[in-house]
Amino acid sequence: MAKPLIVVRELVRTYRMGEVTVQALRGVSFAIDQGEFVAIMGPSGSGKSTLMNMIGCLDAPSGGSYQLAGVEVSALSDEALSELRARTLGFVFQRYQLLPRQTALQNVEMPLIYRGVPSAQRRWRARIALTIVGMGERLDHRPNQLSGGQQQRIAIARALVGSPSVILADEPTGALDTATGAEIMALFQRLNRIQGVTVILVTHDPEVARYAGRVLRVRDGVLIGDGPPPARAGTDPAGLDR
Repeated sequence: MAKPLIVVRELVRTYRMGEVTVQALRGVSFAIDQGEFVAIMGPSGSGKSTLMNMIGCLDAPSGGSYQLAGVEVSALSDEALSELRARTLGFVFQRYQLLPRQTALQNVEMPLIYRGVPSAQRRWRARIALTIVGMGERLDHRPNQLSGGQQQRIAIARALVGSPSVILADEPTGALDTATGAEIMALFQRLNRIQGVTVILVTHDPEVARYAGRVLRVRDGVLIGDGPPPARAGTDPAGLDR
């Protein structure tokens, strides 16, 4: 039996804000298998973004255990952690974070430059990633020549180009209109189902969460629910709208 790709056990994260200690996460535990599509959902201040930062190896827990691809993250040096993150994770952000003076192709190549991939191979892999997300005819366009939805597709291609096991998406439709957001979520579903990429996204929106196969609900730093999303809008058996 295959081991889970992600295993979180009793994860704790505390912050000091002056004289006050803030408990952002309070003993969160779950596992995610390769090939799942998981939404982490909760209101503002629930701890969902802190949890995403933990999963993305962008922040260190104050307590508990986090294993990524069978590796205990807390035991790694900074160099080993950076290598694991680059090899295993791809990131998609709400505001795209594309370099404005670079073309779509150059933006998608960027992670491979940091990994020392030769230029010809970089361009080839970037072209494939852009084709997968439906942007193969926009290689030479710069971000200001593209719509918000097209820019997000470029950002998804950039996340894909390193062949990650997991794509982490933080409110990926937050800057988009409803119709364009639905197109982006459908793209995540295709990548999950056809490419086999594990997708984990943070959202506060029940309609976005319904694209996932599983929803982790977080409130006040505690995991309060773990199950399937509602079948359709207008029904709320999983309590997503509360």
